[in-house]
Amino acid sequence: MAPLSGSPFPGPSSDDGAAPARPPGNLPAEPSRFIGRDRELHALTGHLGRSRLVTVTGVGGVGKTRLAIRAAQGVQDRFCDGVWLAELSALTDPALLDHAVAAALGLTDHTDRPPRACLLEQLADRRLLLVLDGFEHLARECALLTHALLRTAPGLSVLAAGRRRLGVAGEQVFPLSPMGGADGVALFEDRATAVRPDFPAGAGELVAAAELCRRLDGIPLALELAAGRLGALSADQVLDRLDDRFRLLTGGSHGALPRHRTLRTAIGWSHELCTPAERLLWARLTVFAGLFDLEAAEYVCSGPELPAEDLLDVLTSLVAQSVVVREDGPLGPRYRLLDSVRAYGADWLRALGDDERMRRRHRDWYMGLATWCELDWFGPRQAEVAARVEAELPNLRTALEHSLEDGDEAHLGQCLAGTLWFCWVGCGRLAEGRYWLERALRAPADYTETRAKALWVLGHVSVLQGDQARAVGALGECRELAEHTGDDRAAAYAEHRMGCLALVSDDMPRAERSLRAALARYREIGELNSNVLMGRVELAMAVAFQGDLAGAVALCEEVREVCEDHGERWTLAYALYVLAFAAHSGGDRGRARALLEECLAIDHAFHDLVGAVLALELLALMALDERVEGAAEGGAVEAAVLQGAAGRLWRSVGLPLFGSRFFNAPHALCERRARERLGAERYEGCLREGAGLDLDAAVARALRGAGGGRAAAVPGPRGPQRHPVPETHQPASSPATGAGEEAG
Repeated sequence: MAPLSGSPFPGPSSDDGAAPARPPGNLPAEPSRFIGRDRELHALTGHLGRSRLVTVTGVGGVGKTRLAIRAAQGVQDRFCDGVWLAELSALTDPALLDHAVAAALGLTDHTDRPPRACLLEQLADRRLLLVLDGFEHLARECALLTHALLRTAPGLSVLAAGRRRLGVAGEQVFPLSPMGGADGVALFEDRATAVRPDFPAGAGELVAAAELCRRLDGIPLALELAAGRLGALSADQVLDRLDDRFRLLTGGSHGALPRHRTLRTAIGWSHELCTPAERLLWARLTVFAGLFDLEAAEYVCSGPELPAEDLLDVLTSLVAQSVVVREDGPLGPRYRLLDSVRAYGADWLRALGDDERMRRRHRDWYMGLATWCELDWFGPRQAEVAARVEAELPNLRTALEHSLEDGDEAHLGQCLAGTLWFCWVGCGRLAEGRYWLERALRAPADYTETRAKALWVLGHVSVLQGDQARAVGALGECRELAEHTGDDRAAAYAEHRMGCLALVSDDMPRAERSLRAALARYREIGELNSNVLMGRVELAMAVAFQGDLAGAVALCEEVREVCEDHGERWTLAYALYVLAFAAHSGGDRGRARALLEECLAIDHAFHDLVGAVLALELLALMALDERVEGAAEGGAVEAAVLQGAAGRLWRSVGLPLFGSRFFNAPHALCERRARERLGAERYEGCLREGAGLDLDAAVARALRGAGGGRAAAVPGPRGPQRHPVPETHQPASSPATGAGEEAG
């Protein structure tokens, strides 16, 4: 398991007076001003200094999440590997907990190990704070995971926020009470001013505001809902209406209300004041998991009684009333419902008898989104697609879950799991993809086309994970099914992936035959996409390993041209790698380094671990012959350090260099020559130094080169991630395996 771009683990420090790097972590920007809670914040921060597990508990709407995130921000400097938030409220399948936490940490692993084993290994020597928010519906599973993490990773601390304690040994529980009088009034005034800038209109309205805070028991969510009404009502009118509501629900008693009833009453009161259209949209929006955008809401929630053209106005009104929360980010404005508000609306949707239809519409929208993303993956918008699919993952999971629960529509689940191949393969989610594909293929479905696609995608994932037995089984079944039904496309993909399996198994003649056959099939059916281009690059590897460097270069120059025509970058990186290898083998080291630096920059931006680690291996070999001022051993130190960094990454990719003698040849040559120059003891020390570098630091060091110059710009924001099959090119007859060992 290795960090994604913007990883949990710090990258290279800035120099030359540059601004310091942004602290590692993924804490969100606060949507509004944080008001009050000074005493609680100080106490919680103190607990985090004394205990490795602190759980903030309290009723819904009391502000657990805001306080936890605020406290986490305040202690960031205590954790050199960052502070990371895992939001779990939208996660319904306990089997995906480990995947969700790994994704929140920005970690990925391409092996077939259980995700928990990868988490435990990667976090073992890290010092970071993990914030688990909204865990109560997964309390048992979260408790087991937290116990395992704390036992294995001594530098890890956990801050949890939920309605109950986790129940793990050593847990420090921090019960959060509603806001005190002064803080509650300050919060109400702040939110009221945002809705109505002239608030308060006189001393009387301030008195009413104070009484509102008392009536609402200082529960922040209830206060925000009440403040959201001041666009249409005065504070006195809000108080009068709320007072009537309380009397009705409590039989006229003026005693203190139980706090859970207070919140539900406040939500119900706000619901009553909504227009019919606002109530309807509130209910329908509850089918979304986590964030959603306007287009999704318009498709899923519109209808005769709520026209799509009116939906924006209704949604805007719900935002103004604090029923819906708006969050602005790189993908534009997105929206969500807080858990308590969502639960209330979901009850109404069930009461309307419309929940199943809404879930189908939700599934249909995300099926369409996945199809669009698959098509757009082959083009200049790959990074946008990767960012979009990451943001939509909670909703995609919900759509998959719904499809696979319904036996009559299980084929749609198979279709969706297969369509998302670019997410599983291209965005570094092999383990989760394997989970959904296996589950989809177990579901009863008679649609052979969707089953065939799920099978070849599973075969692809299994090849990348190093699970050859599962790959052979899935691809064999896919090929049989394709032949039986005449599905030429599935037959081509099955043949292609069998060629990939042969490639990593060192059977180059068979790899070449299968890949040429697959490419011929693709031409016959007019298929052209990133998979097809990658097949050409993989063929180039197979012929290069058999000694035909010129043929490999010709293939990759063609791929390069097509990639540039279509704006494709993901596959381009692999073509550049082959070309760099060929240039280095031919003695043109300047061209080789330029090609390889572009390759590595793309791999890093896409977080393609396979491409990045192969590029690092070849750059290590190239570093041997680069001059370093004042160093008699030349670039041997740099070569050994880069090999150490690559060795750490291989643990997240799988078997180092795929267990292949072809892929291992450059590595073995580099190791032998570096050991000769440095001696065994110093070489091992350099390896250990390299093993301490995270992906960002290793890439920056490799791009800087042995000359010690300033690092090239390293791509930052997470985009797509890894790709397929191993690609490194060491022809069996090349100088790297024979007498002329100056080659790559």
